[in-house]
Amino acid sequence: MTIREIKQVLEQYAPLELQEAYDNAGLIIGNPDTEISNVLISLDITNEVLDEALQNDCNLVISHHPLIFKGLKRLVGEDSVQLLTVKAIQNHIAIYAMHTNLDNSINGLNAWVCDLMGIKNCRILSPGKGLLSKLVTFCPVDQSDRVRQALFEAGAGHIGNYDCCSYNLTGQGTFRASENTNPFVGEKNVVHVEPESRIEVIFPRFIEHQLVSALLQNHPYEEVAYDIYPLSNNAGFAGNGVVGELDPAMTEAQFLEKVKKQMGLPYLRHSELCGKKISRVAVCTGSGAFLIPEAKKSGADAFLTADLKYHEFFDANGQLILADIGHYESERFAKDLIYGILIKKFPNFAFLISKINTNPIHYY
Repeated sequence: MTIREIKQVLEQYAPLELQEAYDNAGLIIGNPDTEISNVLISLDITNEVLDEALQNDCNLVISHHPLIFKGLKRLVGEDSVQLLTVKAIQNHIAIYAMHTNLDNSINGLNAWVCDLMGIKNCRILSPGKGLLSKLVTFCPVDQSDRVRQALFEAGAGHIGNYDCCSYNLTGQGTFRASENTNPFVGEKNVVHVEPESRIEVIFPRFIEHQLVSALLQNHPYEEVAYDIYPLSNNAGFAGNGVVGELDPAMTEAQFLEKVKKQMGLPYLRHSELCGKKISRVAVCTGSGAFLIPEAKKSGADAFLTADLKYHEFFDANGQLILADIGHYESERFAKDLIYGILIKKFPNFAFLISKINTNPIHYY
């Protein structure tokens, strides 16, 4: 199996277009056509993780956090990133990162934490923008079912929990075929009027190429008329954080105890208790302080995230509990999530979960 095959599966689950602008998810070191012996899945790339890969004959390491965030101008061993990059290249180890694209997917890392906590009916806390487009095409009425179905199978027509969504109108199309054509309907050099269906479907912008390809392959006309419009609608399938419901509601003490137990925490930093039941919970694994206003707007009674600073705890302002569950602690499940994605597709391949605890923070 090649890196490309693994890459396609991961990016179908969490497309690279979902990553934040500052991020560097995807294949960082290596050739997509390289044959893979074994794969190691880790949270970070460290010297110990690369040693573990070598010991297990793994020539691909998939990590949650990218090894390289910013462009490298030299490789002379001045810092850990340069040293690790050189070590990976010298030992022919490819590096792939699945970071904020996995965070931002509705089925990503936040969903995993919600499952652990029993949080149901989850939706994106801060939906992504600029991720949707609309395709409009026109085809003969008796061919519309085939074209519409091809668009659905290519990934169009999803709105929330509904699929196969489209809008259709019947009208008349006109055209005149020239001598150098082979018209599906009508005659050369004669203006033809054809009863046509106008089909409209919404789709994620990053599947535009495959959607247009499916349209052209399944449309009967030689020259296919279609329009693509960018949409400003929120994307319900991707964005920052999630929010969902606890049923039954819990007291604050019960909720915090459950957080500690399910997340494996020795202790938990949180803001002042509000004296109310916890029924709606917002979650953002990793650094999520920027979503505190969104958590409040959502009506959340608690917000689970990490890397909260001293003054940010004041932002709770008696409206909700802010709970800092730790950066590593909130994201360590990424290894299991990535493993699950891959083993489902390639059940007979050797995927190994790293045994290295890469948490750089220690407690005395």
